[in-house]
Amino acid sequence: MSGTAAIGAPLGGEGLRTRPFSRFEWMIAGRYLRSRRRDAGVSVIAGFSFIGIMLGVAALIIVMSVMNGFRGELLNRILGVNGHVVVSPVDQPMTDFAEVSDRLSQVAGVKFVMPTVQGQVLASGNAPTSTGALIKGVRAADLMDLEPVSSNVKQGTLEGFDTSGGVAIGSRLAESLGLSLGDQITLIAPEGDVTPLGTTPRVKAYPVVAIFEIGLSEYDAAYVYMPLSESQLYFNQDDRVQGIEVFVDNPDDVAALQPAIEAAAARPVFTTTWQTQNQSFFSALEVERNVMFIILTLIVLVAALNIISGLFMLVKDKGRDIAILRTMGATKGAVMRVFLITGASIGLSGTLAGFILGLVFCLNIERIRQFFSWLSGVSLFDPEIYFLSQLPAKVEAGEVALVVAMAVGLSFLATILPSWQASRLDPVEALRYE
Repeated sequence: MSGTAAIGAPLGGEGLRTRPFSRFEWMIAGRYLRSRRRDAGVSVIAGFSFIGIMLGVAALIIVMSVMNGFRGELLNRILGVNGHVVVSPVDQPMTDFAEVSDRLSQVAGVKFVMPTVQGQVLASGNAPTSTGALIKGVRAADLMDLEPVSSNVKQGTLEGFDTSGGVAIGSRLAESLGLSLGDQITLIAPEGDVTPLGTTPRVKAYPVVAIFEIGLSEYDAAYVYMPLSESQLYFNQDDRVQGIEVFVDNPDDVAALQPAIEAAAARPVFTTTWQTQNQSFFSALEVERNVMFIILTLIVLVAALNIISGLFMLVKDKGRDIAILRTMGATKGAVMRVFLITGASIGLSGTLAGFILGLVFCLNIERIRQFFSWLSGVSLFDPEIYFLSQLPAKVEAGEVALVVAMAVGLSFLATILPSWQASRLDPVEALRYE
C-alpha cells in the first residue's frame, strides 16, 4: 500500500522540486539535441533551423556593415572635397573674398575656408575622345588643406601650384584622355570671348602638374583643379569669386553654425549646407538600408518558425519519455525548461555561428570580392556605378548587438509554446497505449 502511494504520489502532486536549469535538465536537453536514427526528421529540422539563423544573422551583419561603410565612405569623401557650407554672394559680386574668408575662418568650429571659381568645360587630351569636366579654381594653400586630394597625389606635386601655370586632374580623367604628367590638357569653355560674329568658346591648353586619386570615381573622372588667379582669367571673373566653401570640424552640426557664418560674412550672402545639397541621395541610402534590414530579418524569423515546428515534432516524439519523467517526479517546470534549453541552444549556437561568420566576412570583404570577381571574370563592384573603388564595410558594435539580441530573442520566443505544450502533457494519456 505504501509502495503504491509512493509511486502514485508524483502523478497527483507537484513532484520533486529541483533547482531551475539544474544539471539534470541540461543532460536531458543534450540527449535530445544529439541525433539518433529514429529522430532523423527532428534532427534535420533542427539542422535547417541552425543554418537558417546562422545565415540570417551573418547576412544582417554583412549587409548592415556594407551599407554603413558605403554611406561612411561616400560621406567622408564627398565632404572632404566639397564645402560643408557654401557662401554665395547676393546683390553684388564677391570682390572682397579675401577679407570675407579671413572673417569666416575665425568663426569657432570652422576648420578652413576656400574661395572658388568653377565651371563646366569640355576636356580633351591625347586620346581621340573628349569628356566633360568641372574646373575648380582654388588657392594652393586651400588645395593642400583638402586632404582627400593633397594626400592622394599619385603623380607630380602640388608644391608651387599657384605659380605653376598648370592643373591637377583626377586619375580616371587622365586615363580616359590618355594623359600623363607633363602632358597638355585642352579645356574648352562655352562662355568665351565676345567677337563681332558672336561669342566664341574659349580654348586653352594647360600642362598637367599633378594627378590625384580620391577613390570616388565621380570626382576622379571629372575634377580639374586650377590656380584661382588662372581660373578667374579663364572664366572672366575679374578678381572675384563665385563663392566660398566653408569646412567645419563637425559636419553633422553644420546647421547650428550657419547663422554665425552668415553673420561673420558681414555682407549680403546666401548659404547652403551639404545636408541640403545631398539630402535626397543620403535619404535614399537610409531607406534602402532600412528595407534591407526588414527583409533579412524575415530570414531569422523563418528560422525561428523552424525551431517551433522542430520542437513540436520533438515533443510528439518524446511523449513517452516526458510521461516517464513526470512519473519519476519531474515537475511541469522542469519538463518545460528541458525543451526551452533544447530550442534555445539551437538559436544561441546559430546566432554565435552567424556572428562569427559575419565578422570574418566583413573583415575580409574586399579579398572575397576580388576572389569572386576573378572566379567569375565579372566585376562585382564597378566603380563607375558605385562611385567607390573598393567595397567598404564598417562594423558598428551597437547594430551587431541589436542583430544578435533580436536573433536570440526570436529563438527564445519560438521555444515557449512547444515547451509549454510539453509541460502540459498528461502522463496517464501518454502511457495508456504503451
